[in-house]
Amino acid sequence: MMLFTSCENTSTAKKDHLVFRYNEHANITSLDPAFAKDQRNIWPCNQLYNGLIQLDDELNTQPDIAKSWEVSNDAKTYTFQLRKDVYFHEHQIFGTQKTRKVTAKDAVYSLNRLTDPKIASPGSWVMQQVKNISAKNDSTLVIDLKQAFPAFLGLLSMKYASIIPTEMEQLDFRKNPIGTGPFHFKRWEANEKLVFRKNKLYFEKDKNGNQLPYLEAVAITFLPDKQSEFLQFAQGKIDFLSGLDPSYKDELLNAKGELQPNYQQRIQMLRAPYLNTEYLGLYLDYPSPELNSQKLRQAINYGFDRHTMITYLRNGIGTPATSGFIPKGLPGFSDATYYEYNPRKAKKLIEDFKKETREQNPTISISTNASYLDLCEYIQRELQKVGLQVEIDVMPPSTLRQQRSAGKLAAFRASWIADYPDAENYLSLFYSDNFSPQGPNYTHFSSETYDEIYRQSLELGDLKQRIPLYQQMDSIIMTQAAVVPLYYDEVIRFTQNEVEGLGINPINLLDLKRVKKLKE
Repeated sequence: MMLFTSCENTSTAKKDHLVFRYNEHANITSLDPAFAKDQRNIWPCNQLYNGLIQLDDELNTQPDIAKSWEVSNDAKTYTFQLRKDVYFHEHQIFGTQKTRKVTAKDAVYSLNRLTDPKIASPGSWVMQQVKNISAKNDSTLVIDLKQAFPAFLGLLSMKYASIIPTEMEQLDFRKNPIGTGPFHFKRWEANEKLVFRKNKLYFEKDKNGNQLPYLEAVAITFLPDKQSEFLQFAQGKIDFLSGLDPSYKDELLNAKGELQPNYQQRIQMLRAPYLNTEYLGLYLDYPSPELNSQKLRQAINYGFDRHTMITYLRNGIGTPATSGFIPKGLPGFSDATYYEYNPRKAKKLIEDFKKETREQNPTISISTNASYLDLCEYIQRELQKVGLQVEIDVMPPSTLRQQRSAGKLAAFRASWIADYPDAENYLSLFYSDNFSPQGPNYTHFSSETYDEIYRQSLELGDLKQRIPLYQQMDSIIMTQAAVVPLYYDEVIRFTQNEVEGLGINPINLLDLKRVKKLKE
């Protein structure tokens, strides 16, 4: 028995460099790309599926299953030419051949499925500009839009738009997710482990002509506690750690955002701008004289030091959000400065508010979840110094999302992560037609001037022409202070030293097809 166990452990150790291990503390709810709404589901789906197009690490659109495409002069018709060497993962549903080539009919099925009421996909909005999808032949797909929408290609890069076989109508995604991705499904043990194996039929190759992926397998565990996840990483039992949690941030990093000395030789750290704006949203329809006052909303923006907040509460990870709502790293980001820390100005605006309203004890309530309590408490202390009382209401993330959408929160801590790499995605949060709960305008900001500029931007296919309009809209939002941007986040990744080729990108997509683990 001892000899057998020893041999088995030796064999496993020899193959360890071929298995990439990471933990998903939030668990995974579905492997159906139609439900790839958040990072926990997007990451595994990115290993299993391909879309028509993909983004590189600089967020440029690149061919994927579609090898090329053309856009009509009126920017309403997209014609895609599909590769003829893309095969689905092997499965008995395909009969004796065990697989088959992807066709345009699969793309029609996959995209139309997003708007099927029976599926009820949270990604149905991706297709809201689409008028019709048709297969001209096995390798030609045509998508007609209702109106020009310059960001449409970016939408198609989302995992929602992954291509699956028409046969999936007969299968359960939990047990039989079939895609074309670099890895195929092996097994899923609830709350324990999810395992993918190398797809030997995968069509992509590296620059030297070698078939991807390099790894033999991906193993995902589900430890719910971030501190436990960190301990697993520190012990070398998982290969990758994403983000910076308060439970271990000081153990890993100093206040300058550098690795602590005892980790400098053991792990690698990657940092890059993240298309994520962390902010306080102010619900403008809330029955509150404080939130109805532009002066007081501006006072909130002036009343705390974002630089100090980033240094001491985020260990230097992130950029103070003084330049608008559009995050750093996205075309449309402006170098303009709207709200630097100015307590004297904040105090003056609050005094003006008191005189105008006769409210001698102005108070606002900020709702947050526990993960961001330290940030909100810092803002609370700073605003109280300039004369604004702040109450903090801590609630579970799901409750916070529900009440925010229902318009029951006066002010709320939130973040907006880019769904696709176009600033329109951020600016849509302030378009009047997108009022929550039907849309993402949680602040209920409304401006006829803003709406008109927003509509104009949708008619311009050239990004260079859209950027001045994007910056104009951002300026309107900031001047009227519908939100309080806190910081533009950074993607931060930690890996074991033997991990090579992971890379980093502004949407924090986990792409494992070019990853290698070197033998120690």
